[in-house]
Amino acid sequence: MEIIQIIGLGFVVTLLILIIKQQRPELALQLGLTLSTIIFLMVLTKLTVVLDLFRDLAEKANISQLYLNTILKIIGIAYVTEFGSQICRDAGEGAVAGKIEFAGKVLVMILAVPIIALVLDTIVRLIP
Repeated sequence: MEIIQIIGLGFVVTLLILIIKQQRPELALQLGLTLSTIIFLMVLTKLTVVLDLFRDLAEKANISQLYLNTILKIIGIAYVTEFGSQICRDAGEGAVAGKIEFAGKVLVMILAVPIIALVLDTIVRLIP
């Protein structure tokens, strides 16, 4: 299982960070960033299967690709925002992490407007 590899790698790097942090804190931060990038790339390669499945389901349900792409962008923004803010928190920059989270929320809200408009339009059409 790949999650066992990720957890094992995380434990090893965490131990290294704890050992190195006292002598070379900048190197410890770089180790953490490297691990984060490796884990992100490992998981990112698995997403193509899920994206293909979503596209197939959207075609079968006759859902516009525009809406599916928007939803996938929203999910992507949420994950990348969480990833970026956690890296900033790991580096001790909670204020920057908060700003990243705020920007992610605003971008999600902006992308959601067409979907919200479609839902409201559908509700208005159903009401006699």
